[in-house]
Amino acid sequence: MTDKTALTPKTHTTPPAKFSHGVRKGNILQVAGQVGFLPAVEGQPPTPAGPTLREQTLQTLANVKAILEEGGASWDDAMMIRVYLTDVDHFAEMNAIYNEYFEDQKLTVPPAARTTVYVGLPAGLLIEIDALAVLTA
Repeated sequence: MTDKTALTPKTHTTPPAKFSHGVRKGNILQVAGQVGFLPAVEGQPPTPAGPTLREQTLQTLANVKAILEEGGASWDDAMMIRVYLTDVDHFAEMNAIYNEYFEDQKLTVPPAARTTVYVGLPAGLLIEIDALAVLTA
């Protein structure tokens, strides 16, 4: 049996509850839901990248990517990305930002994706993203 490894990049704070930012077991890597917090600064509370959907989406994607990389993966290993928005009116803008971001990543095959709206994020946060990756080695 392969052991599970918790993934916490240096840019991330220790999770506030009993969960990991990411977990790798064998060739499977699950990234927990990430939000648009700027890289952690010791002794300071997490800070959102900014008030706009664009700022938060780009930072959230950077945070997901950091966990993928910590586990030895890349966006090309991502099989599924789930996006959670707090406002249905943000769908079009998020899709434009998402498409622009992944155009720059030069993926061989884009991952499957799902977007839903829910209101469970702390005040001021507009987006959360998680990912599932399968590594070849």
